[in-house]
Amino acid sequence: MAKLSLFTLLGLGLTLFKDHESSFQTRSNAFREVKPVELPKCNLVKGIETGSEDLEILPNGLALISSGLKYPGIKSFAPNKPGKILLMDLNEADPAVVELNITGSAFDLSSFNPHGISTFTDEDNTVYLLVVNHPDVKTTVECFKFQKEEKSLLHLKTIRHKLLPNLNDIVAVGPEHFYGTNDHYFIDPFLKSWELYLGLALSYVVYYSPDEVKVVADGFDFANGINISPDGKYVYITELLAHKIHVYEKHANWTLTSLKSLVTDTLVDNISVDPVTGDLWVGCHPNGKRLFSYDPKNPPGSEVLQIQNILTEEPKVTVAYAENGTVLQGSSAASVYKGKLLIGTVYQKALYCEL
Repeated sequence: MAKLSLFTLLGLGLTLFKDHESSFQTRSNAFREVKPVELPKCNLVKGIETGSEDLEILPNGLALISSGLKYPGIKSFAPNKPGKILLMDLNEADPAVVELNITGSAFDLSSFNPHGISTFTDEDNTVYLLVVNHPDVKTTVECFKFQKEEKSLLHLKTIRHKLLPNLNDIVAVGPEHFYGTNDHYFIDPFLKSWELYLGLALSYVVYYSPDEVKVVADGFDFANGINISPDGKYVYITELLAHKIHVYEKHANWTLTSLKSLVTDTLVDNISVDPVTGDLWVGCHPNGKRLFSYDPKNPPGSEVLQIQNILTEEPKVTVAYAENGTVLQGSSAASVYKGKLLIGTVYQKALYCEL
């Protein structure tokens, strides 16, 4: 009887394992192949070789780019070097990047590991840059003042909080105010990997200010990119492994109410919002398994979605760019400026294209 029970438990365990394995393959689009969509003129950005995971284009055409992300389970081409913030002037005919100098005695450059970024411009046109940082696999948010003429960042403050255990991306709504996506609930890498594999939908979104910190949305299967509409009324959140883009209404007390979800056939990462049209530009992973299990002979592809009229009953979704990884691997962000498209990647290069 004991042997029968043991065999029964083993059988149930194998069945559950197969079910979760099948579920993860489906959630990660393990078998999807890329149908190429080319743009007329594209060039790799000079000076980017170790990632451009997130990017933000200011109204004057200056692009701020986070580079050098080291994240558990994700490939890194510079595992022993600290990350950096790059500057790119999209007004130049053939733009390259320069590394921004970071000043501030309290900031540890050696452990800088930037992830999602967001900017906020105040009434005096002072630009603040908020950066998700993972020093020693922890999570902080670093607040900087962008100094254009000096091509530098002045470190102002480091933010830590128990409700910010594993931030992925943020959208700034003030110099020290933001919404942020926690892509995992657990801090421990082993537990995080099982949370990811089992699809426990434990990740959530937090509103942070110096006076109040609260969870404003939860139940996500890997909450990822986040951004806000040009009028500040709506917050957009990507749910990576559910292949969804969620639209929330933002209220005066900073709470969020779910309005709708848009289902895609790709793993949606960071969101950029066109300040003029309100269109969403989303960096995507057509085959997530290739992203999480890097093989140089079969690298992850890249895909960019343009979403028009997201608030209507029938948004228009267009694949603006797609390719199988021979040029660009692991696209994570995309943004437009004056008819040009800038595409960033988790750990590799960046591409600049004409639309």
